[in-house]
Amino acid sequence: MAGDLALDPVTFEVLKNSFITSVDQMGEQVLRTCYSFVIYNRDFSSALHDAHGECAAQGNQDIAVHVGTLHFTCKDVMRHFDGDIHEGDVFAINDPYAGGTHFPDVRLIRPIFADGKIIAFSQSNGHWSDVGGSVPGSFDVAAREMFREGLRITPIRLFDKGRFCKDVAHLIASNTRDPVSIIGDIQAQSQATQVCEREILRLVNKYGRDTVETGLAAVQDYVERSVRQRIAALPDGEWETVDFIDRDPAGGEGMIPIRIKLTIKGDRAIYDFTGSHPTIGSIYNSAFGTTFSAVAAGMKTFFPDLPLNSGFYRCFEIIAPEGSIVDAKWPTAVTGFLMPFEKIMNSIYEMWSKLMPERALACAFNLEYLLTGGLDARSSDKPIFMFYDWLPGGWGGRNGKDGSNVTTACFGTGLMSQPVEGQERANPILTTECEILKDSPGPGKWRGGAGVVKTSRMLQAEKTVISYICDRERAVVWGIEGGLPSMPHGLTLTRAGGQAEERLGSIFSDVPIGEGDIFTRPTAGGGGFGDPLERDPALVIEDIKDDYVSIERAAKDYGVVVHTVDAELCEYEVDKAATAALRTKIRAERVANVRLDPETVAERFRSGAIGVLDVIRQHAVILDWGTGALLPKSTSQFREVFERRSVAKWSAS
Repeated sequence: MAGDLALDPVTFEVLKNSFITSVDQMGEQVLRTCYSFVIYNRDFSSALHDAHGECAAQGNQDIAVHVGTLHFTCKDVMRHFDGDIHEGDVFAINDPYAGGTHFPDVRLIRPIFADGKIIAFSQSNGHWSDVGGSVPGSFDVAAREMFREGLRITPIRLFDKGRFCKDVAHLIASNTRDPVSIIGDIQAQSQATQVCEREILRLVNKYGRDTVETGLAAVQDYVERSVRQRIAALPDGEWETVDFIDRDPAGGEGMIPIRIKLTIKGDRAIYDFTGSHPTIGSIYNSAFGTTFSAVAAGMKTFFPDLPLNSGFYRCFEIIAPEGSIVDAKWPTAVTGFLMPFEKIMNSIYEMWSKLMPERALACAFNLEYLLTGGLDARSSDKPIFMFYDWLPGGWGGRNGKDGSNVTTACFGTGLMSQPVEGQERANPILTTECEILKDSPGPGKWRGGAGVVKTSRMLQAEKTVISYICDRERAVVWGIEGGLPSMPHGLTLTRAGGQAEERLGSIFSDVPIGEGDIFTRPTAGGGGFGDPLERDPALVIEDIKDDYVSIERAAKDYGVVVHTVDAELCEYEVDKAATAALRTKIRAERVANVRLDPETVAERFRSGAIGVLDVIRQHAVILDWGTGALLPKSTSQFREVFERRSVAKWSAS
């Protein structure tokens, strides 16, 4: 029997890496044959599973949010078709309530047979640009139930013993806004699963079926054993934190808490979400599968040298209250699950930074999705276009190193930044600005990474609407160990022929736009790590040269007074005496500034005496950034965590 075999170390290593390579080859197949521009920019993932549906291998560039969910959907297919799975079959599923992510992430799963027996499954997951629903791109932030989010695909057979079920595939594609691409992506993902099948059968021919089956189990046992040993070496204890969703669009003012308690007990980690908010009246809810994936992805960050498979998943337990924002049930809307997902990941970063301070890092920016759809009037037949864009931003400052600049979100670092040339060819939208955003990094002894700003203008189009799926407009990206926050997200719109910008904020859907309208959105930098008054002034000078930090913010955030010698030659100098005096003054006043009456701060903002970054970084106040109105509950919540993460770490001397 396979379980009775013992693999020698060389064979184990060869199989371990061959399994990962087989998954990477699936990714390469998808990349070269997909129809969707979204998938082409690597919004996809793949997996190899054993005969029980457990994940045995992930690829090197797979998306963090997908990887912890793929074994759930594989098992759901196995349950639905138990006793009716054949060689040449390919199944499809996108069901978030069965362990998936959201409806646009559609998985194709192929059983792999050897000697008439199922020995493994290959799975290809791709984010389809549209799966129907009430708005282009299938992200309707006003949806409270899934019926406005698009097509829910419970396990279904797309290939029956090798025969393409064209009627089923066309039924699915016809319920989307981009049926041609959907059919193409089905074929691309199906072929990718076949590439993995070919590679596994090659290994079977070389090593034998029993050896390959043993290897699929052994790689999981290896990861489990390694992780448990490392956890067991840590001190037992409990660590707690909270992060927030900006708001419930269907509710009142106030941020939505996600509470997590990490317990290390022996060789196991337990994550308890008790106290997290109930589901909200929007798509910003997470079903259990994506909460599980967020925990896996966040924790895996602290074990970077190990492969990821189900052996890793055996090392932790999750307690998620049913009906909460981290365990949404059918038919609650969940397409915007990525908002709680990234809050969970960053919370885990914060807690594990206490356990492994050498790997500590502050909060990363929040992924944002911009979706614009309508009729492309550049062509006489006016086809439907779907502009689906995301931007990179800054990661948090680290213990001894600045955060990564202009990096894809922690949601999935395998994502590519989309080339504007490709976007402009496919869509009637012109990019007029895309550059690093000065003063976006959260200040710290080790600053956060920089974000970007992107501006686009609508060209010839008809019946066009825009949606924006984002967060951290109020729950602003935070620093740790005395570091400061970054800046709020939010999109602004200038109508054709108009002068005034209209702030639409970070969450809206189905807003009509027309030719000549201009929209701009920034992404935040990462949060700062450590007291910014302890940053080496020479590093501040380098940041000024690189346009990461302005001279004004160098003084306000770092207490570093800089004089310009020759701006064209990037020559600047630090006024040492003035810097010492300013840092002494900031130290003496900053705690009182954080506790200043919030309404006074709001009045100063409305009068133009202070700006957004002053409001957030010096006073820890949250406003409606369009009107300047104070948000008292959000401010109270923001100040509570600001006191713990920043103020408590400041030195008075």
